[in-house]
Amino acid sequence: MLLAIDVGNTNTVFAVHDGTRFVENWRCATEHQRTADEYYVWLKTLMQLKGIDVKITDVVVSSVVPQVVFNLRLLSSRYFDCRPLVVGKPDCLLPVDVRVDADTQVGADRLVNTVGAYLQYGGDLIVVDFGTATTFDVVAEDGAYIGGVIAPGVNLSVRALHLAAAALPHVDATKPQSAIGTNTVACMQAGIYWGYVGLIERIAKQIKLERDRPMTVIATGGLATLFDQEDGLFDKVDGELTMTGLVHINEFNRKAL
Repeated sequence: MLLAIDVGNTNTVFAVHDGTRFVENWRCATEHQRTADEYYVWLKTLMQLKGIDVKITDVVVSSVVPQVVFNLRLLSSRYFDCRPLVVGKPDCLLPVDVRVDADTQVGADRLVNTVGAYLQYGGDLIVVDFGTATTFDVVAEDGAYIGGVIAPGVNLSVRALHLAAAALPHVDATKPQSAIGTNTVACMQAGIYWGYVGLIERIAKQIKLERDRPMTVIATGGLATLFDQEDGLFDKVDGELTMTGLVHINEFNRKAL
């Protein structure tokens, strides 16, 4: 059994894969203070509640928070008796090329999304990931990661607006009934929602223009379904894209041994 772990700036996702499908997945807040023992007690309890009795034989980790990786390594060695595969480390091989400027570090999550998207949908892709940041990753025809765009995340923008303007409340990101708000909350929701619809459309259009070829737009991340309400914004929404990429990377490295 494989335990795939995706550490984001806000949340961390754990998923158990049996070689064919994901058996179950869980989410917790990303906290670098959390110990290996705490991770194990939390995971073990959730597995028992779901009636899952499995032996983890492999662990693969994608993390954009370096401080968390040490305790995840310890979790793997102490409780699962295995050495985890960590995306971005020299011993972790990728089934796709990374073609960016020399000495540029690409986030592990973006590489994993590239792998998952290419193996699921082929090349010439734009992968839009709604996380703490909203990222656009460009996947070439042969599956190579060739760059992208980083914009502020939706919830990050909402929080910044609330914190920077004393009179503005915190609001949830949702699709408003109208672009013209008749109260403060509705005005803010319209600005966030339609502002990000415009951001997504314009950035995707510019990438397609510069690439000068048809490209498929794949969305993933927590708020992908919210913006999928707009026809034509995405060609596909895939909530399991990152975890699927981790599974493919683990399989690729096992075959390379």
